[in-house]
Amino acid sequence: MRATTRALGAEFLGSAFLLAAVVGSGIMGERLAGGNVAIALLANTLSTGASLIALILAFGPIPGAHFNPAVTLSAAWKGALSWSQAPGYILAQVSGAVAGVFAAHLMFEQPVLQLSQHVRTGPAQWFSEFVATFGLLFVIWRVVRHRAGAVPFAVGAYITGAYWFTASTSFANPAVTLARAFTDTFAGILLTDAPGFILAQLAGAAAATAVSLWFEAPDVSPQA
Repeated sequence: MRATTRALGAEFLGSAFLLAAVVGSGIMGERLAGGNVAIALLANTLSTGASLIALILAFGPIPGAHFNPAVTLSAAWKGALSWSQAPGYILAQVSGAVAGVFAAHLMFEQPVLQLSQHVRTGPAQWFSEFVATFGLLFVIWRVVRHRAGAVPFAVGAYITGAYWFTASTSFANPAVTLARAFTDTFAGILLTDAPGFILAQLAGAAAATAVSLWFEAPDVSPQA
């Protein structure tokens, strides 16, 4: 069963707006912070978290609002999405994310085509992305199971927090990671550093999916 055009459109638009928020707020924050990186990061964090809440609320009923290949692959593993639909979702997410980066550049009078020079690599960064993505996926599946209507707020709150408790500032999304390689602004990542982040994110997503399935398994009472 193939994904509907409406679902793919939602993934494209949602991912585009998400990256416009991430990159645009990074540019704005850096311009206004007067060299204070902490203030710039705080601006970037609040904009991203708030935008995620709004976007998931807007696009969630279509259905989906994944905006993240890690979430899509996890959903397919759990049976919430067919494996045949996943490639279309991922293509829409990646293309939408890149389009969102370009839109941010246009809004701030930046060159549209850029390659990042921001080095983000090493074991601490990769482990941070594993932790960030594990936490994101685990939060999503636990909240979906018990309070589905709260998912937008849980995701926004988690990402807002994870920006600050992870050394990598919590990309936690392969499409976001790849798209951010095409901006040499506050939010960028060197293209050659992106594969390490993406592998760590996929590993974190796989671990979170396995653990959430374990939590969901029915208890088996021992035979008397």
